[in-house]
Amino acid sequence: MEVNYWVNHFMLGLYDMSWLEGLAVFFGLASVYFSIKRNILVFPTGIISTLIYVWICFQVRLYADMGINAYYFSMSIYGWYIWANPKPGKSEVPVTWLSTRGILNSLLLFLISYLLLYAILHFFTDSDVPSWDALTTASAFVGMWLMAKKKVENWIAWIITDLISVPLYIYKGLPLTAFQFGVFTVMASIGLHSWIKAYRKTQTA
Repeated sequence: MEVNYWVNHFMLGLYDMSWLEGLAVFFGLASVYFSIKRNILVFPTGIISTLIYVWICFQVRLYADMGINAYYFSMSIYGWYIWANPKPGKSEVPVTWLSTRGILNSLLLFLISYLLLYAILHFFTDSDVPSWDALTTASAFVGMWLMAKKKVENWIAWIITDLISVPLYIYKGLPLTAFQFGVFTVMASIGLHSWIKAYRKTQTA
């Protein structure tokens, strides 16, 4: 019964899918691909995708996700600047792991973001999935912040975000976006492995 429910939601959303959603998915996938390759094109492709999703999320009342896409836009500008301006003597910004303090700060950022977003969505909007929406948004908030700083752990945050987002977008009638997040989960796992290798090479050098 549960499986049929999600399959029916997916098929119904697929039937009503817009060309705008398809365009957002294309640039979103391109952005993750460039991120895995540590290519600065991750930012311009991501900017296009996020601007489209701001409008899409507004239409389906995913207000926290709408906000996070606006945040992606600003963080993409910030990350673009950081990646384009490595320290003197460096050809690029190196991939690094978070310190213990960095991990604690990230967890604190996640907790504060979740509680704040949930409260706003629950009390001040007509969202029908405030907890769900706040959860994906808070984890994505942390993931984007860590990616801009080229921290390996950004991929862990993205994997969590992607896994939770798949059923959320099926429920909201956006099947192609749900499929995109399923692909993102696989790509984020590849990205995690790739960035760990890149860090090890840096340490060896």
